[in-house]
This record gives sequence, C-alpha cells and structure tokens, in this order.
Amino acid sequence: MSAPVIERAEPAEARVLGELVAEAFQPLAACAWLVPDVRARRRILAEDFHILVEHALEWGLVETTADRRAVAVWLPAVGETLPPPTDYDKRLVAACGEWSDRFRLLDELFEANHPHQPHHHLAFLAVAPDRQRTGLGSALLRHRHTWLDERGMPAYLDASSADSRDLYARHGYRAGEPFRLPDGTPFWPMWRPAGG
Repeated sequence: MSAPVIERAEPAEARVLGELVAEAFQPLAACAWLVPDVRARRRILAEDFHILVEHALEWGLVETTADRRAVAVWLPAVGETLPPPTDYDKRLVAACGEWSDRFRLLDELFEANHPHQPHHHLAFLAVAPDRQRTGLGSALLRHRHTWLDERGMPAYLDASSADSRDLYARHGYRAGEPFRLPDGTPFWPMWRPAGG
C-alpha cells in the first residue's frame, strides 16, 4: 500500500476539517463529558473544532491527507505566546451554549499542564472512523516528525485515550502523569524529545 499524499490545508477548509475532527472524536469519553447531550454532541464539537482549526490555519500548520480523511493540527510554541482565537469567548458561547463552562475548564486544564520549553504542539490528530487503523494517523505523524527532527525541535500533545496514548508512544512520545476531568476521564501529557 502506497503512502498517502499529505498536503497543507487551506483556510477555506477550516469547517470541513473541524467536522472531521468532531466525527473522529465524538466517541471519546472526554467529549461525552464536554457535551452530555448525545443528540447535540457532534454539532457542538464541530462548531468548537471549527474555531480551533481556523485558528491553527492562521497561526500554525494544518496537514491533511489528499482525500481529507485525516488531519493533524499543529501549533508552534516557540517565542511569543500565540494569541487566542479571535473573539474566542463570544464564539465559544455561540458554539457550545450551556456546555461552554466545560470547554473553558478543559482549556484551563490544558494550559495548566502545558510545558514551557520551546516545542511544536500537536493539538489534534484525527482520522475518519472508516479509515482508522489504516496508517493515516501514523503517516501524518512521521511526515511532521521528520521536519521537526531535522530542526532539533521537540513535540508535545495531550492524549485523550489509552489507545491514542499507546499510538503516540510508538512514535517516540513519553507519557507523563495524567490529569483528569471532573468525572475522572484522563488526559496524558506526552513529550517527544528532539530527534525522537
């Protein structure tokens, strides 16, 4: 099987890629806590991820397979701290409604556990459910890791499930002590040293 073609996403793709992340992440325990209403979950997640993907398209790097069935969303954490998304609080409330405080709490947990040394942050790695376990996520990781390794740059992410934690461990990430949502759902902070 040939390696997938990986392309840099365009700003006009923010919505469709946000929907892809929502589709992939909807079954996660963390997303069930964020939006307990299963009927509204995918719609709310898609709106929230649209904001975040749009932000990364402006300030970071969004890479996707040519068929748009997998996406990696990267933000550089080097030099000056990146600004938040434009009108973030207003847009968050419009997107998430009554669940906005849960999204704010998750943002606070991410911020409290984020490392301070220079690195690139993998905000999201998402693969469409019908293409999971086919190597697309690993291909996206290898593609970006090659670039990072050539520049001696470490990487960081927050793994939202034991399966994703184990995937990232196979790509050189080391898991730290998990932090948890109020219902006990864990996130593993994971660091990949420069050079893997």
